[in-house]
Amino acid sequence: MIGLLVPYAVTEHHVLVPRSGRGTLAVTFDDAYVWSFSTPRDGTWTPRGWRVRWPAALRGRLHGTTRVALVGTDEVHHEQTVAFGDSDEPLALRDRHGNPLAVDSAGHLTRVFSETGDDIRAQVVEGTRQALADLRSLGYDAHLSYGCLLGAVRDGRMIGHDSDADLAYLSRADTPAQVVYESYAMERELRRLGWRVVRMSGADLKLMHRLADGRVVHIDIFGGFHVGGTYYQLGGRSGPLPVSALSPAGIVTLEGVELPAPADPEAVLAFLYGPSWRTPDPAFQNDDPPGGLRRIEGWVRGVRHDVVPWNEYYREHRKQVPWQPSSFAKWTAKRIPPGAPIADLGCGTGRDASWFTRQGRLVLAYDASGTALRQTRRRIVRSGGTEDQARTLALNDRRSALAAGAELARIPDPVHLYARGLVGCLNPEALDHLFLIASMALRRGGSLLLEFSTDWSHPSSHPRPVAEHANVARGAGVRSGGHMRHIRMFERGVRRPKPTPGHLVERVAVDRVIAGITARGGIVDEVTVERGTDLFDRPDPKVARIVAHWNHPNQEASA
Repeated sequence: MIGLLVPYAVTEHHVLVPRSGRGTLAVTFDDAYVWSFSTPRDGTWTPRGWRVRWPAALRGRLHGTTRVALVGTDEVHHEQTVAFGDSDEPLALRDRHGNPLAVDSAGHLTRVFSETGDDIRAQVVEGTRQALADLRSLGYDAHLSYGCLLGAVRDGRMIGHDSDADLAYLSRADTPAQVVYESYAMERELRRLGWRVVRMSGADLKLMHRLADGRVVHIDIFGGFHVGGTYYQLGGRSGPLPVSALSPAGIVTLEGVELPAPADPEAVLAFLYGPSWRTPDPAFQNDDPPGGLRRIEGWVRGVRHDVVPWNEYYREHRKQVPWQPSSFAKWTAKRIPPGAPIADLGCGTGRDASWFTRQGRLVLAYDASGTALRQTRRRIVRSGGTEDQARTLALNDRRSALAAGAELARIPDPVHLYARGLVGCLNPEALDHLFLIASMALRRGGSLLLEFSTDWSHPSSHPRPVAEHANVARGAGVRSGGHMRHIRMFERGVRRPKPTPGHLVERVAVDRVIAGITARGGIVDEVTVERGTDLFDRPDPKVARIVAHWNHPNQEASA
């Protein structure tokens, strides 16, 4: 009963909702939409009620004073003026063009349609119309999907809390492998038509559509296909849906423009959003069948979940990243021959890649973030290099990893692979692909040099050889004795803060990295763990550095 008596409240860290306040609430700052959540799904129960933390995308931007309102379906439940960070300055939640920002349904901080003028909406719809026309002219059975279809059917307008355009196409391929093959052909054809395309998975593309105000809107193209009587659509949906609900295409009207739609839009919307799709829910999250998700992930080789957040991060924080080379870059330069080629994997803003270029080295810079690559290209060109030295690498995509490994293996002189901060950004599949690239590129020489945040938790406080710390036996790919530097241990019981940025980077155990290297045939030469710096060159209490190499073919033969 206590929860029923506690009023709504807003703090710097969370929103508090009474126990009776179940359902979806929209949050506004000075009457501008910012975010939506649902209790109890997004909240934690406490004796004072449901406590809902501010989303990760907002936390770093909450500085200043604003009037916060919690709005239900038909009424304002609570209003309160909040000074975030004890600042009296107005809270300005805007992008670099001055446009208001909000958290969209995917958890990204972006410009949503509720804060977009009619002229900009018209440009988004025109880009969507052109994309559909191009896809259909190429022979793909494409139509509106997800939020665009929902908004068109429900009220003829874009959904206010949405931020991009969604399309889908029905593939006639008989197997998932053929679906992937078809998607890569689609990508090549769209590029020839002048579209900027980003691949998100084996059957999921993004088109980049630039608007007059400088904003770039994403037009997502989700593949859909039938296997064994079940319909699968990228975005994670799976279940029974007949071909007759999808094709031949019908017509719906969005913002006054007629666009191709599924043959039975209502049946498709029930498949995508459930039977309550007619009821607006800005905090909607679908509960996709776990078996279908596993099949989609396996068939199309994973999804690049973090590309959009990294793009947003580099756009918002690019000026905060130091321009001078990192200490790890200087450390690396002392360990590889002068003039030796280097590949900067996960190059970020290009601060180190441009410095290596100024040293007169052949430098190739790789990243998954398009925003990071654009910044890197500019820096490399200013340092005397060329734009084509910066290239896309999606480490969750085995095809992308194999292509990079083959490219690096063909460089005439042995190349050195350099990765600062990359390890903590990768899931297990992507981390293994990093070591796969190294196993391909370093067979003729060269080395792998890694720096990453760690949190070693060995029970001893005394230095030991790395092979003992990592629980890796001698002969299993780790040098020991005089060739191995020792790990500097730290006091126990000290809390290790998350590395920056906390929502995108994790601390990684050193033994996990060593095990991954040795599993791919690598030999670890050097490991240190000591105080270092993060992305912004701020102090980090535990940073690991690892140097490894792979046996040359003649060494393997003699062994």
